[in-house]
Amino acid sequence: MDFTRLGAIGVGALAAVLPSGLARAATEQPPYAVVERSGGVELRQYSPRLVAETTVRGDEVSARNQGFRIIADYIFGANQGRASIAMTSPVAQAAVRPETIAMTAPVAQSAGKEGEWRVQFFMPARYTRETLPKPNSSRVRITELPAQRFAVLRFSGLAGRATVAGKTEELKGKVAALGWTVTGAPVTWFYDPPWTLPPMRRNEVALPISTR
Repeated sequence: MDFTRLGAIGVGALAAVLPSGLARAATEQPPYAVVERSGGVELRQYSPRLVAETTVRGDEVSARNQGFRIIADYIFGANQGRASIAMTSPVAQAAVRPETIAMTAPVAQSAGKEGEWRVQFFMPARYTRETLPKPNSSRVRITELPAQRFAVLRFSGLAGRATVAGKTEELKGKVAALGWTVTGAPVTWFYDPPWTLPPMRRNEVALPISTR
């Protein structure tokens, strides 16, 4: 999670939830089955998952930071009942593409361009849509994602705009070579808190696909 500004939440609050050095091991992640590994790409099958999500405008990195703050407020108590919801990983970010302008996808990824981005936190598996606390903010939505199959490419280091774009193009090339069909927009997953040393970070780009 390459978030440079955490606003009023602060690194200290996150550290209480994600202890340094143990953050990734201590946080719940959506379970998945590895169907196949080929050329450095994992083909994963995910079951339906609940997410808290928000949509923000800005360049890729600032939108990520802004979206993170909005949803973090929700899980740290800005909800009906003032409940604290455990932090999970990864945090997901994807460009929101107008359905009528399908060919504008690269613009949202371009340096200096502002776009609309969807940022998501996966909710702990113990919750259902009925038992999950309702957000106080209308900017936070609770959504159930369907079962999905993803081609996933993992990488470490800082996940800046150019790096994410390059890894996404690399993944697209590998998927094409494997003969898989892309069925949706790419998404980036960030697994680690911002104080994690870049070589130790786990980031992933993923493409929803069909192998038929």
